[in-house]
Amino acid sequence: MFKFSTIALAGASALGVLLSAPAARAQTIVKADPVIKKMTEEVSAQELERLVRGLVSFETRHSLSTVKDKKKGIGAARNWAEAELQKAAATSGGRMTVTQDKYVVKADGRRVKEDTEFANVMATLKGTDPNDDRVFIVSGHIDSRNTDVMDVKGKAPGANDDGSGTSAVIELARVMAKQPFPATIIFVCVQGEEQGLIGARHLAERAKKENWNLVAMLNNDMIGNSFSDETGLKDNTRVRIFSEGVPAFETPEMTAMRKSTGGENDSRSRQLARYMKEMTNRYVPQLDVVLNYRTDRFLRGGDHTPFSQLGFTAIRVCEMNENYQYQHQNVRTENGIAYGDFPEHVDYEYMRKNTAMNLATLANLALAPYSPENVGVVTSNLTNKTELKWEAPAKGERPAGYYILMRETSSPMWEKKIYLDGGTTTTTLLPYSKDNYFFAVQAVDAEGHESLPVMPKPIR
Repeated sequence: MFKFSTIALAGASALGVLLSAPAARAQTIVKADPVIKKMTEEVSAQELERLVRGLVSFETRHSLSTVKDKKKGIGAARNWAEAELQKAAATSGGRMTVTQDKYVVKADGRRVKEDTEFANVMATLKGTDPNDDRVFIVSGHIDSRNTDVMDVKGKAPGANDDGSGTSAVIELARVMAKQPFPATIIFVCVQGEEQGLIGARHLAERAKKENWNLVAMLNNDMIGNSFSDETGLKDNTRVRIFSEGVPAFETPEMTAMRKSTGGENDSRSRQLARYMKEMTNRYVPQLDVVLNYRTDRFLRGGDHTPFSQLGFTAIRVCEMNENYQYQHQNVRTENGIAYGDFPEHVDYEYMRKNTAMNLATLANLALAPYSPENVGVVTSNLTNKTELKWEAPAKGERPAGYYILMRETSSPMWEKKIYLDGGTTTTTLLPYSKDNYFFAVQAVDAEGHESLPVMPKPIR
């Protein structure tokens, strides 16, 4: 018989008791990787501030601004970001390459007034395992705007929107470039978010066309403000993660499955959001992830949206409280209030924690085994127990074991992890009813790096 033990996760209810069984072991299996911990501690608030101020120095980074001036406009900003990423690449032992993915956007009569060259600045940290084709993307948008989205000359400092996300991407590349990962991580400064998610759409379509095995996309857009202008609330201990429930690409077959199993809260993006919350609890002190069960803020969108629409797993990281005196505002002073998105308004310690959250998630995923395949819950007999079956990943290293995740149907987070010792075990019978709980399966290596969870489908 396989050996297993259970771990009650943070915030667990009555599920957080040890599962009684002859071979149960009451030891903690979840591990915090000291290498990942060290990397999160290398993320620097001072370096993030330097990067934000560097981006602001270009006065405007509007996507339609000049590409000829060496000190102003989007062209200069792109070149600066490329140079910063090249510094990171120099420490990677040749594993990181930096490019500007340039393409022409045709005039659309709305937010692109004439044919214009756009570019996503990309640093690709190639995985060390030639048989590992997994790709992970982390992004922030390099362009900025003020009140008039078509004003290409007015000052648009964009310190927080989205200098914070872009600086986080560059800082992540700096810290992670030195570390080998079996899977590939792409750090992207995306252009064109304010003009209609143009750069993100280009990248998502490229990933689809080139058949990337894109496992997860993390979009960071406004992660540095901790003060609300309307409520006076200052909060640098919470951050929001937005994730879709019903997939944008849902097929009729997926709809039928979701309705029959009650899976409206268990999309792959929801699993990624939960995963990020667990990694934050494990590696980033004084930061609490608030799971926001919307695709984005009310009636709004971001650079993760085109990825979701094409079937990829994607989420948005965003500060807890937005400040509308700074966001999309012309630089001015009015009635004693200073408007404009300046570096002085960014909380760099808060931004550091949010960046570290991204790092912990990316590192753990890129070091983890592939997810288990063909995960199923057996429905051939009516029973108050739950039988799960799955197959080991077809690629990558063989898992050291698996986690069975459990939660009550009303719970937003997984409440219990049951560890199955040994990567050859691909079935288990649990004394809990599938009527009353949701289940998922994760693969885990010997160092404790977990794959994304996979929800079971009914099988006979």
